Amino acid sequence: MAQKTIIGITQGDTNGIGYEVIIKAFSDGRMFDSCIPVLYGSSRFFGIYRKLVPETEQLATNIINSAADARPKRINIINCVPDNLAIDIGQPTLDGGKASVIALDAAIADLKAGAIDALVTAPFNKYLVASASFKFPGHTEYLTNAFNAKESLMLLCSKHLRVGVLTNHLPISKVAEAIRKDLIVSKLQLMNRTLVRDFAVVRPKIAVLGLNPHAGDNGTLGTEEVDHIIPAINEAYQQGVLAFGPFSPDGFFSTGMQTKFDAVLAMYHDQGLIPFKALSFDDGVNFTAGLPIVRTSPDHGTAFDIAGKCLANPGPMITAIHAAVDICHNRVKYDELTSNPLEIRHFEGPKHEKTILPE
Repeated sequence: MAQKTIIGITQGDTNGIGYEVIIKAFSDGRMFDSCIPVLYGSSRFFGIYRKLVPETEQLATNIINSAADARPKRINIINCVPDNLAIDIGQPTLDGGKASVIALDAAIADLKAGAIDALVTAPFNKYLVASASFKFPGHTEYLTNAFNAKESLMLLCSKHLRVGVLTNHLPISKVAEAIRKDLIVSKLQLMNRTLVRDFAVVRPKIAVLGLNPHAGDNGTLGTEEVDHIIPAINEAYQQGVLAFGPFSPDGFFSTGMQTKFDAVLAMYHDQGLIPFKALSFDDGVNFTAGLPIVRTSPDHGTAFDIAGKCLANPGPMITAIHAAVDICHNRVKYDELTSNPLEIRHFEGPKHEKTILPE
């Protein structure tokens, strides 16, 4: 990895707040101290949004054909989105969805080639990308498939909270049938590995939430806890994962229990993301654990309602970029420390014959 991490950034939906938060993030020159950004999108669209954001005259750009040509202290733009796709700021359009997928595919190709060190994705609209033949619920599932990962974990992170989601973007009507012991054990193992390798946590402690009200009340309000969640926690614990629970979600977050753990595993999307966004919306980052590459994203949507009005908060984008750099560094350090370990050998001391002293 280069001294400065090369961060690929996808434009997201052309008509959302992606370009605005990217421009605002790098209007602070200190952002260039730790990374070299490569933006996958359109220099034309970038120019349109730049005019809407004041005081960005000093922001240097560099139009390149390859990430290998990226230069420090500027936003390097790869024009991968065709100019014939229309821009309609603040409006959900099929062209905006198509552009986001094109930019994502271009960045994935460079990730696979090793041309960039990590990926930060600006948000797209799931309905619009589905209309553009994107047959996955979101970035997480698409990237998992693209990199042939056995499994992945959507992990929401902030300075003081990490929340993973067992069932990702599954419809609520299908959640209960997806709660299975083997899946929970697997996700707990993955969460434990990523906390150690990607976040440099020593012996992570993981809280597991229940599915039903009051975590089932010993089977009175549902049996998923008794049948699957508790056995999974016990098995994971026996395998060396410090997993605890199940905890009732309402009491868990309202009493500040999350501060006693390094991460929390929620059973479904809203169970984890509602408290996470309530507590960490301004600095929330979505990290995809389990991939061979590093991918983060700001934890917000396209925000069509405020697009083009210069109201978007760049905080989550800034945090997502910093998180990608930090995780890259943590992985390098961990892999260096754990590669080629010394073989453990047991030596016996020298054997001495018993000396018989004369009387």
